[in-house]
Amino acid sequence: MKVTGFRSLTTEYDWGRLIGDANGVMPEPRTDVHVLIVETDAGLEGIGVGPHPDVASVFAVVEGEDPRGVSALYDRMLAAVFKTGHAGAVFGTIGVLDMALWDLKAKAAGEPLWRLLGGLDRFVPGYASGLDIALGDDDLVRLYEDFAARGFASGKLKGGRDLDHDLRRLRALRDVLGRNSARPALMFDANESWNRSQAVRYVTELERAVDLTWVEEPVRRWDAAGLASVRRGIRAAVATGENLTGLEQYRPLLDAGAVDIVQVGNVWGITHFLRVAAVAHSLDLPVSPVGAHASPLAHAATAVPNHLTFEVQALTWPAGLRVDQEHQDGGIVLGDEPGLGIRVDEQRIAEIRPPASVPAVGGPHVRPAWAGRRLVPDSPREPF
Repeated sequence: MKVTGFRSLTTEYDWGRLIGDANGVMPEPRTDVHVLIVETDAGLEGIGVGPHPDVASVFAVVEGEDPRGVSALYDRMLAAVFKTGHAGAVFGTIGVLDMALWDLKAKAAGEPLWRLLGGLDRFVPGYASGLDIALGDDDLVRLYEDFAARGFASGKLKGGRDLDHDLRRLRALRDVLGRNSARPALMFDANESWNRSQAVRYVTELERAVDLTWVEEPVRRWDAAGLASVRRGIRAAVATGENLTGLEQYRPLLDAGAVDIVQVGNVWGITHFLRVAAVAHSLDLPVSPVGAHASPLAHAATAVPNHLTFEVQALTWPAGLRVDQEHQDGGIVLGDEPGLGIRVDEQRIAEIRPPASVPAVGGPHVRPAWAGRRLVPDSPREPF
């Protein structure tokens, strides 16, 4: 089996509400969802979900190769961009390709990815996370009531701007999730909006009123000394890592003892998660994936010994995608479909996003002009 081409699609997800964090709120309740379909000469297709603006250049590394060698191909992709750097959008592109290759590997084996990776239990414990900073108090309660109805007993609130406002909402969240647990786990996400002294003062005040399980990204992602300082100054655990792109970016934080909960972004791919989880496990630290559409890392979470909990941001799927998962008992129940269990209705997506309506501009979160073009070996390639 060899990789022969790809198709790039853009669909959308309707949140039914505005989403955001301390850094800002999205202007519309609908957001783009990018889907990469990797083709093979065996007729199997692998699916990756996430922005992939650099796929035109990175794809050359995997074209013509057997996708079942995904771990080696992942290292080749990293090596190919070593000189110019692999952070940001490039790392995201590598992650989405990696996701699609793992999907192909599991489909070739006729197994769901969680079983191929060595998972035993298809249930992945999770926590509710509504990206909720734009919601009024009543809407906040209604949102988390939906999660509570699915058995969730832990949740994460966005905040960091107004202490009294956040305290009121944390108490409301505690009351809603308290229907499922006498001591619901409450997490608080500041999205890197504080400096270290602000973080300690703010969290200390929160902790006078509520018991926080963790505080997420209290300071900038790269500030190892600052994260360590915050960790020493509060009772709650410090969680961070979702925006780190590469094992080497974790090293300063781990060496400084700056992290209690090691987080990994879904959009960075399966191989990255497995490697970060192994490093965290060597230090007796738990790992927690940050949510994304279709929750691809849920499959890998079943196969690592130190998975703690998985962020669940929504209970439905983007338009044109069907995912073989359910949300029950406060987590994700994975299905038996081979691979990631993601099915793509390209006709439905085309109805939502006709090709003529797609901006022909390259860059993150924008469907590039060449999207959807198929590449095959030995065929003439037009310049992009």
